Amino acid sequence: MSQASVPLQVSTLPASPGVYQYYDKDNKLLYVGKAKNLKKRVTSYFTKTHDNARTRMLVKRIQDIKHIVVATETDALLLENNLIKKYQPKYNVMWKDDKSYPWICIKNERFPRVFPTRRMIKDGSEYYGPYTSMKTVHTLLDLIKGLYPLRTCNYDLAEEKIKAEKYKVCLEYHLGNCAGPCEAKYSEALYNENIEAIRNIVKGNFKESLSRFKKQMKHYAANLQFEDAQRVKEKIDILQGYQSKSTVVNPKINNVDVFSIVSDESYGYVNFLQLSYGAIIRSHTLEIKKKLDEKDSELLQLAVIEIRQRFNSQSKEVYLPFKIDLGEEIKIHIPKAGDKKKILDLSVRNAKYYRMERFKQAKIVDPDRHEKRIMAQMKKDLRLSEEPRHIECFDNSNIQGTNPVAACVVFKNGKPSKKDYRKFNIKTVEGPDDFASMEEVVYRRYKRLKEEGQSLPQLIIIDGGKGQLSSSLKALEQLELRGKIAIIGIAKRLEELFYPDDPIPLYLDKKSETLKIIQQLRNEAHRFGITFHRDKRSKEALNTELTTISGIGEKTVVELLRHFKSTKRIKAASFEELANVVGASKAKKIVVHFQK
Repeated sequence: MSQASVPLQVSTLPASPGVYQYYDKDNKLLYVGKAKNLKKRVTSYFTKTHDNARTRMLVKRIQDIKHIVVATETDALLLENNLIKKYQPKYNVMWKDDKSYPWICIKNERFPRVFPTRRMIKDGSEYYGPYTSMKTVHTLLDLIKGLYPLRTCNYDLAEEKIKAEKYKVCLEYHLGNCAGPCEAKYSEALYNENIEAIRNIVKGNFKESLSRFKKQMKHYAANLQFEDAQRVKEKIDILQGYQSKSTVVNPKINNVDVFSIVSDESYGYVNFLQLSYGAIIRSHTLEIKKKLDEKDSELLQLAVIEIRQRFNSQSKEVYLPFKIDLGEEIKIHIPKAGDKKKILDLSVRNAKYYRMERFKQAKIVDPDRHEKRIMAQMKKDLRLSEEPRHIECFDNSNIQGTNPVAACVVFKNGKPSKKDYRKFNIKTVEGPDDFASMEEVVYRRYKRLKEEGQSLPQLIIIDGGKGQLSSSLKALEQLELRGKIAIIGIAKRLEELFYPDDPIPLYLDKKSETLKIIQQLRNEAHRFGITFHRDKRSKEALNTELTTISGIGEKTVVELLRHFKSTKRIKAASFEELANVVGASKAKKIVVHFQK
């Protein structure tokens, strides 16, 4: 089938909810999408002009379209998710952590065992989870084993076999970890009470167990069984300690899923928190690789369906940062304040931490990917025509017009390139004129680069507002470079970014990586300029009357100024005071000089 037949296929699509599939000339699946209205959604691919290059490439490769009609948009969401996981089409988002997760199993048997597993067997056993790490499972099982005596053997504890005294208690019984049901030392009813309490604990409900232990403790204390009472009190302390670590919000918030998303140019990070009785019983962050510049709302919708399926969530209520369509059966709440907002903020924080960790790992494992991502983000944020691989930043330094200097710092691939830093003495400007000084140094810098045939930066940053930016533009005009190099000014007070011929400044998110790199450039230029200015002033300060004294060198002058702080105090000092600092011989020369 050729692409010429595609418009015909589009025109015959139904205006119903469903899933569409795009295939290439080799009948290979390229993309799966869902739609409330199949005809309208698919038509948009062929009638719109797409900004994203990958989307344009996808449309160019489509040779065949198939579709599946479903009853509701929710059904379309579920079907889309299943097809993406099954076929992993080239242009669909990619889940980054498809793996098997651990569960806690309560075995379907007499005197049930409780143990971790990664395999679900349909034999009537109960499975709780899945959990995001085996460490969480072991922590919970250690808690349970510390509270309740459970058997670990795999004997068939049928009633007739126990009566026939087929089994003997093992070491676990003598260690106090098992109550010996194999020799009928522990009743089935009491054991099942423990199992019911364990069910509540793995669901996050500690209330029943705490109440039961408190009653036991009071009973033992009333009967003067203080050792037993102390043993139960230790269990209460363990359970309350675990509960205090896991409870983060109002205990009335029960059976709720919380989702949040943070994203960048290439990836989305969706965090999932599951709450039961005010306790977080599960936390997981899903990393999604973008393929077609998907919006946060699209990624979150896909991720919620995927995560709820993966973790078998039956929660009827979800907290989200914004509205998405999840069907009529799920209640969506967008918290604005209070405990619900706190838990959503916690979810956002988890997503951000996960993203930061991934960045740190990428820096170590794949520095090229990290650089590409940063450069792509800066290009987008600063509205540039190309990635700013080479950036130069200028700053003036003068104090009340004295010793005017300027500094130029250079970043390559988002990192300082210190060998390329340059410092300038202002030559043509008299007095404290920042605008004229900026024009001079920008002109000198790029005149030299042009003459020497060196590469020019993709971006120039001027530390200052509109005035300094205008002066820099004059310099670029004289060199016929205006329009060939992107240039912006950054004003210190509100971190405003000014562009040529645009009176309205750009404000970047205070937490954005682009702004952080610009601030780093500005701060580095300021530091480099101030250091140069300080060095210059120090050298001029040394060029005082003291250096004209025969036999008194620069090191001696520095020593004297460090001790006495000024030439005036040195002049007023006694011979003995001077001799204590620089010795008698030099002290005599200084005293004789000032007496003359």
